[in-house]
Amino acid sequence: MGFFVKKIGIDLGTANTLVFVPGQGVVINEPSVVAVSILENKVIAVGNEAKEMLGRTPDTIVASQPLRDGAIADYRITEAMLRYFIQKVSGKFRFFRPEIVLSIPAGVTSTERRAVIDAALKAGARAAYVVKEPILAAIGAGIPIHTAQGNMIINIGGGTSEIAVISLGGVVASASARVGGNRIDLAISDYIKRKYSLAIGERTAEDVKIGIGAAIAQVKEDHMEIRGRDLMGGLPKTVLIASNEVTEAIQDELREIINVVKQVLQETPPELAADIMDKGMVLSGGTAQLRFLDQLIGKTIGVPCYVADDPAFCVVRGAGIVLENLDAYKRSIMMGK
Repeated sequence: MGFFVKKIGIDLGTANTLVFVPGQGVVINEPSVVAVSILENKVIAVGNEAKEMLGRTPDTIVASQPLRDGAIADYRITEAMLRYFIQKVSGKFRFFRPEIVLSIPAGVTSTERRAVIDAALKAGARAAYVVKEPILAAIGAGIPIHTAQGNMIINIGGGTSEIAVISLGGVVASASARVGGNRIDLAISDYIKRKYSLAIGERTAEDVKIGIGAAIAQVKEDHMEIRGRDLMGGLPKTVLIASNEVTEAIQDELREIINVVKQVLQETPPELAADIMDKGMVLSGGTAQLRFLDQLIGKTIGVPCYVADDPAFCVVRGAGIVLENLDAYKRSIMMGK
């Protein structure tokens, strides 16, 4: 199969990287984590294997996330990560250097955009095209972006929330907040540290969010046992957490996202705002899976809000659709060879 892969779509996320191949769908969904050994300065693991090492490495190995808040924080490691994913898809036969469509946050600078393209070319792409993340999310969520109607997409990933109003294939108003799943996890671990003087790792906080997290407090609560280190005695300890405690812990982060949604609506031309009131807002990205988040946003803003199908896959599916119609999209939304 290897040498037939001529086109690859990549959702390069802060938390996870997803790879789409036409005809096969999403073939890779792995954490955006790279483990580097300090002594040889060599990449020793990428993706799932490297995530297993987070918070568990000896001093000589560092597991790092090369993307911070959706932008490349470490260029060399991002390139190594891209190379790993491209090679994993292309296999041993490297006759064709693939064409790649990559997502980038709507707010990136031209320098950051150039860095993504360069990293992809160095990692083995023949040509790399970058498309703004909200546009890909909207395409992947099945929103008809080329019509003369306003559509609002709220894409909440691991590192950033990207909110955009799209009409006629372009972004009319947008804003991004550096708050997403990672900041929500952090808020949970901070809360547990304050309330129970229990230190828990990032992965445990994420498990709590997925297990019992909700955006709105519930009458009937779920509970979950968590283990961590007691900050008083320094020994392992178990605590029982209720879902409404998680809700309380993450309110500030959710409010920050909602404020950005408001800000974008305030900058939206009235005609398009009327369309959005009509059709509602679409929620995508991995964090869209947080229970009742759509209801919280809808209630607070007073505009209906819906979760897209498979929200975590919207951006990469959008990249796949762009790949399959590359010539049509090249003119309208591509930026830079």
